[in-house]
Amino acid sequence: MGNSAFRLVLILVLITVSACDKKASISAVATAPTEVRGPAINFVDTQEAKPLVIDEKLFDTPAAKEFLATGKNIYINNADAIAKGKKIFGLYSCTQCHGPEAKGQTGPGLVGPTFRYPKDATNKGMFETIWHGTNGGMGAKGIGLMDLTDPKNGITPDEVLKVQAWVRSMGTGLTGNE
Repeated sequence: MGNSAFRLVLILVLITVSACDKKASISAVATAPTEVRGPAINFVDTQEAKPLVIDEKLFDTPAAKEFLATGKNIYINNADAIAKGKKIFGLYSCTQCHGPEAKGQTGPGLVGPTFRYPKDATNKGMFETIWHGTNGGMGAKGIGLMDLTDPKNGITPDEVLKVQAWVRSMGTGLTGNE
C-alpha cells in the first residue's frame, strides 16, 4: 500500500470513529435524566391556601427530587415503598385518626374517591396536607414543623411519598399521578 493510500484509509477510519463517537454522545445526551433545577411545583398550605415554602434540600432522594420537579410520586405501586409507608403511617400514629386502613375513624378517610380536602386526590395536594396539617385538627407532620422544639422531628418528603404510596394502595385505584 502506498503512502497516499495509507493516508486515505487512515482518514476514513478517523472519520468513521468520529461519527460513531458523535452518535454515542448524542445517544447519551438523549437518554440522560434531566437535572432538577428548582421546584417546578409550587406548594400551597391546606389551611389558608397560602404559599408553602419547603427547603429544597429536604428533597434529597431521587423520588423526592422527581416529585419536586413534576408532582409525580414514583413510589406508587412500588411494593417496598408501600411496605415502608404503612410502617411510617403506624409509627406517626396516623392510624389513631384515619384508621388502620386509612379509610377513616375519628378523622376522615384518605383513600377516596371523595376527600375531605378535594386537593388530596392529587399527590401534590396530599403532600401539602400531610406536610403542613389541616384546619380540621391534624397537625403538621413535616420535618421541622411537627415539633417546633426539635427541628429534626417529623417526616421527610421521601417518607411522605411512601405514606402516600401506601394510602393509594388501599384505595380505589386512584394513584394521585393522574
